[in-house]
Amino acid sequence: MGVRGKSRASDRVREGGRRALTDVSGWAIRAPNELAPRETFPAPRLLLQPHAARSTAHAVHSLDLDYRPITSAGAARTWASIIYMSSVRSFRLAVLALAALTACVADAPRAGVSAGDVASTPAPAGVAPADSTSPSTSTASNSSAATESAAAGSASTDSINPRLVPGRAKKDAMSFGAAIRAGMRKESTWPAGPTPLAGALLPKNRIIAYYGNPHSKKMGVIGEYPEQQMLGMLDRTVAAWKAADPKTPIIPAIHLVTVVAQGAPGKDGMWRRWEDSSMIERTYKWAKSRNGILFLDIQASHSTLQKELPRLLPWLARPDVHLGVDPEFYMHYEREGARPSSKIGMMMASDVNHVIRELDKLVAEKKIPPKILVVHRFTKKMVPDAENIRPTSRVQVVMHMDGWGPPWLKFDSYRDYIVDHPVQYTGFKLFYHNDTKKGDALLTPSELLQLRPKLSYIQYQ
Repeated sequence: MGVRGKSRASDRVREGGRRALTDVSGWAIRAPNELAPRETFPAPRLLLQPHAARSTAHAVHSLDLDYRPITSAGAARTWASIIYMSSVRSFRLAVLALAALTACVADAPRAGVSAGDVASTPAPAGVAPADSTSPSTSTASNSSAATESAAAGSASTDSINPRLVPGRAKKDAMSFGAAIRAGMRKESTWPAGPTPLAGALLPKNRIIAYYGNPHSKKMGVIGEYPEQQMLGMLDRTVAAWKAADPKTPIIPAIHLVTVVAQGAPGKDGMWRRWEDSSMIERTYKWAKSRNGILFLDIQASHSTLQKELPRLLPWLARPDVHLGVDPEFYMHYEREGARPSSKIGMMMASDVNHVIRELDKLVAEKKIPPKILVVHRFTKKMVPDAENIRPTSRVQVVMHMDGWGPPWLKFDSYRDYIVDHPVQYTGFKLFYHNDTKKGDALLTPSELLQLRPKLSYIQYQ
């Protein structure tokens, strides 16, 4: 503390990352604070180290460094100083010094960062810069198309200039740029999954969902406001996304927490409550009133997906009803026996794949369009082996960044837990209250549209 640019672990307590959990009786608890995910150092303009370092445990977002790239004039002055100050004055030393300075001058435009730019990212190992010529070939036409594409992608990440709304912090811009660059580097190898069957909603559409439970004002927007007011808000949110990206059709959605984790074990000791069928039908009508779709969400708690899913299958047999599963409240594996929300839960890919197989079977039997499965995530341990999730042609999987906090923390979480662990489609959650309680404006469609891969599912709570 007190030294600008330094940060201790205790100063990096996670400002968000989970939701309030509230049942009908008004019980509410929050998980203990966690350390924020790893962040990216800004790329200081060092003379002989143009690439940025990355930390896995600590962050330094505001390094107070004022290094400047070497210019030709600066190089000349430094060269003169070397000649004057060197006690050796050997020809060999002079040649080595001149070579080093010449290299710095050549690299200076790439290493420098203007006030509005994000630090450049070096090309991946083994990829030549877009304007270079390979020494092993005499003509550019002999280069492979893959190498040219990779080099072009590297060049584009070097010139990223993220566009945030006025008033965002410098830390937000740096994390935003780091998330975009990470996504762009992954795009060429991103798993597309099996070719979807006819009637699949993704990737040609984007889903805008309102989340919560009507029995609780603290769980999300669909319970906080009266029905017509909430639906009017959804209409305006959908309109904002259409205006920001007119080329991508928008599908409105209601995302109902149907199996709700509880603060008490209940009669069966499973620490969860089932929403009744009348509430499911009610929210289904809300979705249909907007030509939208309904998501049913499972917070299984001490129960399991294997036990909870069958009860939802009659509704999931409808072509416009889809599913969400929440590892935050899956109290198994390392969290076995813990009270929901006392610790952040854990779900394995095998659990998710079980759900995928059941949905795949349902789609095949009922001859309905493919289902969408949303998996919430904002820490690594929530789904520690996410890369082993296996979408099918009948089940499309969205890995959904589900943490609250300031913009930089949300961007870091998207990069660390969604981009760095690719599955299929990506989602992002916004909290009307928790994201803004420290004065930050809610992230806008125009900002989120710059993330890569492009978001398929955006949820508001």
